[in-house]
Amino acid sequence: MAGDCIRQIPRRGFVLSLAATILMMAAASAPSLFYPQIAEQLGLVPVATTLVFAVYTFTLLAALLYLGPLSDHIGRRPVVTAGSLALALSLAMFWFADSLATLLVARALQGLAAGLLIPALSAMMIDFEPPSHPNIAALWNTIGPMIGLGTGALGAALLLDLTPEPTAAVFGPLVLAFLTVAATVWSTPELVPKTRIRRGDLRPRFMVPLHLRRMFTAGVPAIIAGWATNGLFLALGAGLVGSELGGSTHTHAGIVIFALAISGITASSVLQRRSARTISLYATSALAFGTAASIVALALGSYPAYVVSVAIVGSGFGTAFLGVLRTLMPHTASSERAAVMAVIYTVAYLAFGVPTIVAGLLVPVLTLSGTMTILGAIIIALSLVATVLRLRIPHPAAGPAETDDFSELPTDSRRRTAPDQEEQP
Repeated sequence: MAGDCIRQIPRRGFVLSLAATILMMAAASAPSLFYPQIAEQLGLVPVATTLVFAVYTFTLLAALLYLGPLSDHIGRRPVVTAGSLALALSLAMFWFADSLATLLVARALQGLAAGLLIPALSAMMIDFEPPSHPNIAALWNTIGPMIGLGTGALGAALLLDLTPEPTAAVFGPLVLAFLTVAATVWSTPELVPKTRIRRGDLRPRFMVPLHLRRMFTAGVPAIIAGWATNGLFLALGAGLVGSELGGSTHTHAGIVIFALAISGITASSVLQRRSARTISLYATSALAFGTAASIVALALGSYPAYVVSVAIVGSGFGTAFLGVLRTLMPHTASSERAAVMAVIYTVAYLAFGVPTIVAGLLVPVLTLSGTMTILGAIIIALSLVATVLRLRIPHPAAGPAETDDFSELPTDSRRRTAPDQEEQP
Protein backbone atom coordinates (compact mmCIF):
# COMPACT_ATOMS: atom_id res chain seq x y z
CA MET A 1 0.00 0.00 0.00
CA ALA A 2 2.82 2.39 0.90
CA GLY A 3 4.49 1.67 -2.44
CA ASP A 4 1.26 2.43 -4.29
CA CYS A 5 1.00 5.78 -2.48
CA ILE A 6 4.57 6.66 -3.40
CA ARG A 7 3.91 5.85 -7.05
CA GLN A 8 0.75 7.95 -7.00
CA ILE A 9 2.57 11.12 -5.90
CA PRO A 10 4.56 11.66 -9.14
CA ARG A 11 1.41 10.87 -11.10
CA ARG A 12 -0.42 13.51 -9.08
CA GLY A 13 2.32 16.02 -9.94
CA PHE A 14 1.99 15.32 -13.67
CA VAL A 15 -1.81 15.55 -13.61
CA LEU A 16 -1.78 18.74 -11.52
CA SER A 17 0.70 20.51 -13.81
CA LEU A 18 -1.34 19.47 -16.85
CA ALA A 19 -4.65 20.57 -15.30
CA ALA A 20 -3.18 23.92 -14.26
CA THR A 21 -1.82 24.44 -17.80
CA ILE A 22 -5.25 23.77 -19.30
CA LEU A 23 -6.93 26.14 -16.83
CA MET A 24 -4.34 28.84 -17.48
CA MET A 25 -5.00 28.78 -21.25
CA ALA A 26 -8.75 28.71 -20.68
CA ALA A 27 -8.32 31.84 -18.57
CA ALA A 28 -6.29 33.41 -21.40
CA SER A 29 -8.82 32.66 -24.17
CA ALA A 30 -12.12 33.23 -22.34
CA PRO A 31 -11.75 37.05 -22.11
CA SER A 32 -11.37 37.30 -25.92
CA LEU A 33 -15.07 36.44 -26.36
CA PHE A 34 -15.99 39.39 -24.13
CA TYR A 35 -14.00 41.96 -26.14
CA PRO A 36 -16.81 43.01 -28.54
CA GLN A 37 -19.25 43.34 -25.62
CA ILE A 38 -16.73 45.28 -23.52
CA ALA A 39 -15.82 47.55 -26.44
CA GLU A 40 -19.51 48.39 -26.94
CA GLN A 41 -20.17 48.99 -23.23
CA LEU A 42 -17.12 51.20 -22.71
CA GLY A 43 -17.09 52.81 -26.16
CA LEU A 44 -13.63 51.48 -27.05
CA VAL A 45 -12.05 51.88 -30.51
CA PRO A 46 -10.46 48.78 -32.18
CA VAL A 47 -6.94 49.81 -31.17
CA ALA A 48 -8.02 49.94 -27.50
CA THR A 49 -9.34 46.39 -27.71
CA THR A 50 -6.10 45.08 -29.18
CA LEU A 51 -4.21 47.05 -26.51
CA VAL A 52 -6.12 45.18 -23.79
CA PHE A 53 -5.11 41.96 -25.51
CA ALA A 54 -1.51 43.04 -26.11
CA VAL A 55 -0.78 44.29 -22.57
CA TYR A 56 -1.28 40.70 -21.41
CA THR A 57 1.27 39.51 -23.94
CA PHE A 58 3.97 42.04 -23.11
CA THR A 59 3.75 41.73 -19.33
CA LEU A 60 3.91 37.96 -19.88
CA LEU A 61 7.06 38.45 -21.96
CA ALA A 62 8.66 40.62 -19.28
CA ALA A 63 7.91 37.96 -16.67
CA LEU A 64 9.34 35.23 -18.90
CA LEU A 65 12.54 37.17 -19.49
CA TYR A 66 13.13 38.09 -15.83
CA LEU A 67 11.41 35.28 -13.94
CA GLY A 68 11.27 32.37 -16.41
CA PRO A 69 14.19 30.45 -14.82
CA LEU A 70 13.01 31.19 -11.25
CA SER A 71 11.57 27.73 -10.60
CA ASP A 72 14.93 26.18 -11.56
CA HIS A 73 16.40 27.96 -8.49
CA ILE A 74 13.70 28.05 -5.79
CA GLY A 75 11.57 25.10 -6.86
CA ARG A 76 8.33 24.64 -8.78
CA ARG A 77 5.87 24.81 -5.85
CA PRO A 78 6.42 28.40 -4.64
CA VAL A 79 6.40 29.72 -8.22
CA VAL A 80 3.20 27.86 -9.12
CA THR A 81 1.56 29.12 -5.91
CA ALA A 82 2.52 32.76 -6.53
CA GLY A 83 1.43 32.59 -10.18
CA SER A 84 -1.90 30.95 -9.33
CA LEU A 85 -2.77 33.53 -6.67
CA ALA A 86 -1.86 36.40 -9.01
CA LEU A 87 -3.96 34.84 -11.77
CA ALA A 88 -6.97 34.44 -9.45
CA LEU A 89 -6.72 38.12 -8.50
CA SER A 90 -6.42 39.24 -12.13
CA LEU A 91 -9.51 37.29 -13.16
CA ALA A 92 -11.49 38.78 -10.28
CA MET A 93 -10.44 42.27 -11.45
CA PHE A 94 -11.45 41.50 -15.05
CA TRP A 95 -14.78 40.19 -13.76
CA PHE A 96 -15.65 43.51 -12.10
CA ALA A 97 -13.82 45.89 -14.46
CA ASP A 98 -15.78 49.02 -15.34
CA SER A 99 -13.11 51.06 -17.16
CA LEU A 100 -10.31 50.68 -19.68
CA ALA A 101 -7.72 51.35 -16.96
CA THR A 102 -9.02 48.48 -14.79
CA LEU A 103 -9.05 46.14 -17.79
CA LEU A 104 -5.44 47.02 -18.59
CA VAL A 105 -4.31 46.44 -14.99
CA ALA A 106 -6.20 43.12 -14.82
CA ARG A 107 -4.69 41.85 -18.05
CA ALA A 108 -1.21 43.07 -17.08
CA LEU A 109 -1.44 41.13 -13.81
CA GLN A 110 -2.70 38.09 -15.74
CA GLY A 111 0.31 38.34 -18.03
CA LEU A 112 2.67 38.47 -15.04
CA ALA A 113 0.99 35.40 -13.56
CA ALA A 114 1.17 33.49 -16.85
CA GLY A 115 4.85 34.41 -17.22
CA LEU A 116 5.51 32.78 -13.85
CA LEU A 117 3.34 29.74 -14.52
CA ILE A 118 4.17 28.77 -18.11
CA PRO A 119 7.84 27.74 -17.70
CA ALA A 120 7.27 26.36 -14.19
CA LEU A 121 4.31 24.18 -15.20
CA SER A 122 5.98 23.07 -18.44
CA ALA A 123 9.12 22.06 -16.58
CA MET A 124 7.07 20.43 -13.79
CA MET A 125 5.26 18.28 -16.33
CA ILE A 126 8.62 17.10 -17.69
CA ASP A 127 9.90 16.51 -14.12
CA PHE A 128 7.00 14.13 -13.43
CA GLU A 129 6.98 12.43 -16.84
CA PRO A 130 6.36 8.68 -16.31
CA PRO A 131 9.48 6.70 -17.30
CA SER A 132 7.21 4.19 -19.02
CA HIS A 133 5.87 6.90 -21.36
CA PRO A 134 8.82 8.87 -22.76
CA ASN A 135 7.92 12.00 -24.76
CA ILE A 136 4.42 12.17 -23.25
CA ALA A 137 5.33 15.43 -21.50
CA ALA A 138 6.19 17.06 -24.83
CA LEU A 139 2.85 15.86 -26.22
CA TRP A 140 0.81 17.16 -23.30
CA ASN A 141 2.79 20.41 -23.17
CA THR A 142 1.51 20.87 -26.72
CA ILE A 143 -2.08 19.69 -26.55
CA GLY A 144 -2.81 20.81 -22.98
CA PRO A 145 -2.70 24.53 -23.86
CA MET A 146 -4.84 23.84 -26.93
CA ILE A 147 -7.44 22.03 -24.83
CA GLY A 148 -7.57 25.07 -22.57
CA LEU A 149 -7.66 27.45 -25.53
CA GLY A 150 -10.56 25.64 -27.19
CA THR A 151 -12.68 24.87 -24.13
CA GLY A 152 -12.13 28.35 -22.67
CA ALA A 153 -13.26 30.08 -25.86
CA LEU A 154 -16.20 27.79 -26.64
CA GLY A 155 -17.34 27.65 -23.02
CA ALA A 156 -17.28 31.45 -22.73
CA ALA A 157 -19.17 31.78 -26.03
CA LEU A 158 -21.91 29.37 -24.95
CA LEU A 159 -22.30 31.08 -21.58
CA LEU A 160 -22.50 34.49 -23.27
CA ASP A 161 -25.38 33.22 -25.42
CA LEU A 162 -27.19 31.14 -22.80
CA THR A 163 -26.80 32.76 -19.37
CA PRO A 164 -27.97 36.13 -18.01
CA GLU A 165 -24.72 36.65 -16.05
CA PRO A 166 -21.94 35.24 -18.26
CA THR A 167 -19.09 37.09 -16.53
CA ALA A 168 -19.93 35.46 -13.18
CA ALA A 169 -20.43 32.06 -14.83
CA VAL A 170 -17.03 32.24 -16.59
CA PHE A 171 -14.74 34.03 -14.15
CA GLY A 172 -16.12 32.81 -10.82
CA PRO A 173 -15.16 29.12 -11.38
CA LEU A 174 -11.78 30.13 -12.81
CA VAL A 175 -10.93 32.19 -9.72
CA LEU A 176 -11.87 29.24 -7.49
CA ALA A 177 -9.86 26.83 -9.65
CA PHE A 178 -6.63 28.80 -9.30
CA LEU A 179 -7.04 29.19 -5.55
CA THR A 180 -7.31 25.39 -5.49
CA VAL A 181 -4.15 24.97 -7.61
CA ALA A 182 -2.22 27.30 -5.28
CA ALA A 183 -3.06 25.05 -2.33
CA THR A 184 -2.90 21.64 -4.02
CA VAL A 185 0.58 22.02 -5.52
CA TRP A 186 2.07 21.60 -2.03
CA SER A 187 0.86 17.99 -1.99
CA THR A 188 3.42 17.15 -4.71
CA PRO A 189 7.14 16.51 -4.09
CA GLU A 190 9.75 19.10 -5.04
CA LEU A 191 12.14 17.45 -7.50
CA VAL A 192 14.30 20.50 -8.22
CA PRO A 193 17.11 21.10 -5.72
CA LYS A 194 17.05 24.66 -4.39
CA THR A 195 20.06 26.76 -5.29
CA ARG A 196 21.17 30.17 -4.14
CA ILE A 197 20.15 32.83 -6.63
CA ARG A 198 23.35 34.64 -7.56
CA ARG A 199 23.49 38.17 -8.83
CA GLY A 200 22.60 38.10 -12.48
CA ASP A 201 20.86 34.69 -12.46
CA LEU A 202 17.51 36.33 -13.27
CA ARG A 203 18.97 38.93 -15.63
CA PRO A 204 17.14 38.78 -18.98
CA ARG A 205 19.11 36.44 -21.21
CA PHE A 206 17.67 35.51 -24.54
CA MET A 207 19.79 32.45 -25.07
CA VAL A 208 19.71 28.69 -25.26
CA PRO A 209 22.59 26.28 -24.56
CA LEU A 210 25.14 26.14 -27.37
CA HIS A 211 24.33 22.55 -28.38
CA LEU A 212 20.65 23.49 -28.91
CA ARG A 213 21.07 26.66 -30.96
CA ARG A 214 20.95 25.22 -34.46
CA MET A 215 17.85 23.19 -33.72
CA PHE A 216 16.21 26.14 -31.99
CA THR A 217 16.95 28.53 -34.87
CA ALA A 218 15.36 26.12 -37.34
CA GLY A 219 12.19 26.09 -35.26
CA VAL A 220 11.81 29.85 -34.74
CA PRO A 221 9.92 30.68 -38.00
CA ALA A 222 7.45 27.86 -37.31
CA ILE A 223 6.85 29.13 -33.76
CA ILE A 224 6.29 32.67 -35.07
CA ALA A 225 3.91 31.58 -37.84
CA GLY A 226 1.83 29.38 -35.53
CA TRP A 227 1.55 31.76 -32.61
CA ALA A 228 0.93 34.85 -34.76
CA THR A 229 -2.03 33.03 -36.27
CA ASN A 230 -3.25 32.04 -32.81
CA GLY A 231 -3.02 35.62 -31.51
CA LEU A 232 -4.86 37.09 -34.48
CA PHE A 233 -7.74 34.64 -34.09
CA LEU A 234 -8.05 35.34 -30.36
CA ALA A 235 -7.81 39.13 -30.67
CA LEU A 236 -9.82 39.68 -33.84
CA GLY A 237 -11.65 36.42 -34.49
CA ALA A 238 -14.90 37.33 -32.77
CA GLY A 239 -15.20 40.62 -34.66
CA LEU A 240 -14.17 39.01 -37.95
CA VAL A 241 -16.82 36.29 -37.76
CA GLY A 242 -19.52 38.85 -37.02
CA SER A 243 -18.59 41.53 -39.56
CA GLU A 244 -17.14 39.55 -42.47
CA LEU A 245 -18.67 36.06 -42.28
CA GLY A 246 -22.20 36.65 -41.06
CA GLY A 247 -21.83 35.03 -37.62
CA SER A 248 -24.81 36.12 -35.55
CA THR A 249 -23.95 34.63 -32.13
CA HIS A 250 -20.97 34.42 -29.81
CA THR A 251 -21.03 30.67 -30.38
CA HIS A 252 -20.13 31.17 -34.06
CA ALA A 253 -16.93 32.91 -32.95
CA GLY A 254 -16.28 30.31 -30.26
CA ILE A 255 -16.56 27.50 -32.82
CA VAL A 256 -13.75 29.06 -34.88
CA ILE A 257 -11.35 29.09 -31.92
CA PHE A 258 -12.51 25.62 -30.86
CA ALA A 259 -11.82 24.31 -34.38
CA LEU A 260 -8.32 25.81 -34.18
CA ALA A 261 -7.67 24.03 -30.89
CA ILE A 262 -9.33 20.65 -31.50
CA SER A 263 -7.58 20.17 -34.85
CA GLY A 264 -4.25 20.90 -33.18
CA ILE A 265 -5.01 18.31 -30.50
CA THR A 266 -6.04 15.73 -33.10
CA ALA A 267 -3.01 16.25 -35.34
CA SER A 268 -0.59 16.17 -32.39
CA SER A 269 -2.13 12.95 -31.10
CA VAL A 270 -2.05 11.26 -34.52
CA LEU A 271 1.54 12.30 -35.27
CA GLN A 272 3.03 11.91 -31.78
CA ARG A 273 4.89 8.68 -32.68
CA ARG A 274 6.48 10.17 -35.77
CA SER A 275 9.90 11.75 -35.71
CA ALA A 276 10.36 15.37 -34.73
CA ARG A 277 11.39 16.07 -38.33
CA THR A 278 8.20 14.56 -39.79
CA ILE A 279 6.03 16.44 -37.30
CA SER A 280 7.76 19.75 -38.03
CA LEU A 281 7.46 19.41 -41.81
CA TYR A 282 3.77 18.55 -41.57
CA ALA A 283 3.25 21.57 -39.31
CA THR A 284 4.81 24.14 -41.62
CA SER A 285 2.98 22.73 -44.65
CA ALA A 286 -0.38 22.85 -42.84
CA LEU A 287 0.23 26.41 -41.63
CA ALA A 288 0.99 27.60 -45.17
CA PHE A 289 -1.88 25.77 -46.87
CA GLY A 290 -4.46 26.48 -44.16
CA THR A 291 -3.65 30.20 -44.05
CA ALA A 292 -3.95 30.42 -47.84
CA ALA A 293 -7.32 28.64 -47.65
CA SER A 294 -8.51 31.07 -44.93
CA ILE A 295 -7.72 34.04 -47.19
CA VAL A 296 -9.80 32.46 -49.96
CA ALA A 297 -12.67 31.75 -47.51
CA LEU A 298 -12.63 35.38 -46.35
CA ALA A 299 -12.75 36.59 -49.95
CA LEU A 300 -15.78 34.35 -50.55
CA GLY A 301 -17.42 35.36 -47.27
CA SER A 302 -18.00 31.68 -46.45
CA TYR A 303 -18.21 30.83 -42.76
CA PRO A 304 -18.14 27.00 -43.26
CA ALA A 305 -15.08 27.25 -45.53
CA TYR A 306 -13.41 29.51 -43.01
CA VAL A 307 -13.97 27.01 -40.19
CA VAL A 308 -12.42 24.26 -42.33
CA SER A 309 -9.40 26.43 -43.16
CA VAL A 310 -8.96 27.32 -39.50
CA ALA A 311 -8.98 23.61 -38.64
CA ILE A 312 -6.11 23.07 -41.09
CA VAL A 313 -4.22 26.02 -39.58
CA GLY A 314 -4.83 24.64 -36.09
CA SER A 315 -3.35 21.27 -37.01
CA GLY A 316 -0.20 23.12 -38.09
CA PHE A 317 -0.12 25.34 -35.00
CA GLY A 318 -0.33 22.40 -32.63
CA THR A 319 2.18 20.19 -34.39
CA ALA A 320 4.64 23.05 -34.92
CA PHE A 321 5.03 23.46 -31.18
CA LEU A 322 5.19 19.71 -30.67
CA GLY A 323 7.91 19.41 -33.29
CA VAL A 324 10.02 22.08 -31.61
CA LEU A 325 9.64 20.50 -28.16
CA ARG A 326 10.34 17.00 -29.48
CA THR A 327 13.48 18.33 -31.15
CA LEU A 328 14.84 20.26 -28.17
CA MET A 329 13.69 18.61 -24.94
CA PRO A 330 15.50 15.27 -25.31
CA HIS A 331 18.76 17.23 -25.36
CA THR A 332 17.94 19.57 -22.45
CA ALA A 333 19.14 18.88 -18.89
CA SER A 334 16.68 19.22 -16.00
CA SER A 335 18.52 22.30 -14.69
CA GLU A 336 18.01 24.01 -18.08
CA ARG A 337 14.38 23.13 -18.76
CA ALA A 338 12.56 26.13 -17.33
CA ALA A 339 15.10 28.52 -18.87
CA VAL A 340 14.80 26.91 -22.33
CA MET A 341 11.00 26.84 -22.09
CA ALA A 342 11.10 30.52 -21.15
CA VAL A 343 13.05 31.34 -24.34
CA ILE A 344 10.67 29.27 -26.48
CA TYR A 345 7.65 31.01 -24.98
CA THR A 346 9.30 34.42 -25.31
CA VAL A 347 9.50 33.93 -29.07
CA ALA A 348 5.99 32.51 -29.10
CA TYR A 349 4.39 35.37 -27.20
CA LEU A 350 6.24 38.05 -29.16
CA ALA A 351 4.65 36.48 -32.23
CA PHE A 352 1.39 36.26 -30.30
CA GLY A 353 1.27 39.95 -29.34
CA VAL A 354 3.06 42.10 -31.92
CA PRO A 355 0.87 41.18 -34.94
CA THR A 356 -2.27 41.95 -32.94
CA ILE A 357 -1.08 45.51 -32.29
CA VAL A 358 -0.19 45.90 -35.95
CA ALA A 359 -3.59 44.52 -36.88
CA GLY A 360 -5.35 46.98 -34.54
CA LEU A 361 -3.60 49.87 -36.30
CA LEU A 362 -4.34 48.51 -39.78
CA VAL A 363 -8.01 47.62 -39.33
CA PRO A 364 -9.34 51.21 -39.56
CA VAL A 365 -7.43 51.62 -42.83
CA LEU A 366 -7.71 48.19 -44.47
CA THR A 367 -10.78 46.61 -42.80
CA LEU A 368 -10.62 43.35 -40.86
CA SER A 369 -10.60 41.23 -44.00
CA GLY A 370 -7.82 43.22 -45.66
CA THR A 371 -5.70 43.19 -42.53
CA MET A 372 -6.03 39.42 -42.08
CA THR A 373 -5.16 38.90 -45.75
CA ILE A 374 -1.89 40.87 -45.52
CA LEU A 375 -0.83 39.28 -42.25
CA GLY A 376 -1.84 35.88 -43.61
CA ALA A 377 0.52 36.33 -46.57
CA ILE A 378 3.37 37.01 -44.12
CA ILE A 379 2.50 33.88 -42.15
CA ILE A 380 2.57 31.82 -45.37
CA ALA A 381 6.05 33.17 -46.16
CA LEU A 382 7.31 32.34 -42.65
CA SER A 383 5.92 28.81 -42.93
CA LEU A 384 7.77 28.24 -46.18
CA VAL A 385 11.01 29.55 -44.66
CA ALA A 386 10.53 27.19 -41.71
CA THR A 387 10.09 24.26 -44.11
CA VAL A 388 13.35 25.06 -45.90
CA LEU A 389 15.30 25.46 -42.65
CA ARG A 390 14.00 22.16 -41.29
CA LEU A 391 14.90 20.34 -44.51
CA ARG A 392 18.47 21.65 -44.25
CA ILE A 393 19.02 19.85 -40.95
CA PRO A 394 20.54 16.44 -41.85
CA HIS A 395 18.13 13.53 -41.68
CA PRO A 396 19.72 10.70 -39.65
CA ALA A 397 19.49 7.30 -41.26
CA ALA A 398 19.38 5.46 -37.98
CA GLY A 399 19.87 5.92 -34.26
CA PRO A 400 18.41 8.58 -32.00
CA ALA A 401 16.21 10.98 -33.89
CA GLU A 402 17.13 14.57 -34.35
CA THR A 403 20.64 14.26 -32.94
CA ASP A 404 22.06 15.20 -36.35
CA ASP A 405 25.60 16.43 -35.68
CA PHE A 406 24.90 17.72 -32.17
CA SER A 407 27.28 15.70 -30.11
CA GLU A 408 27.54 17.83 -26.97
CA LEU A 409 24.49 16.64 -25.11
CA PRO A 410 23.97 17.19 -21.37
CA THR A 411 24.42 14.06 -19.28
CA ASP A 412 20.84 14.22 -17.99
CA SER A 413 19.45 14.30 -21.49
CA ARG A 414 21.30 11.30 -22.95
CA ARG A 415 18.91 8.83 -21.38
CA ARG A 416 15.98 10.65 -23.00
CA THR A 417 17.10 10.52 -26.63
CA ALA A 418 16.60 6.87 -27.34
CA PRO A 419 12.78 6.75 -27.38
CA ASP A 420 12.55 9.33 -30.15
CA GLN A 421 13.56 7.01 -32.97
CA GLU A 422 13.16 8.15 -36.55
CA GLU A 423 9.77 6.51 -36.89
CA GLN A 424 8.37 4.96 -33.74
CA PRO A 425 6.03 2.00 -34.13
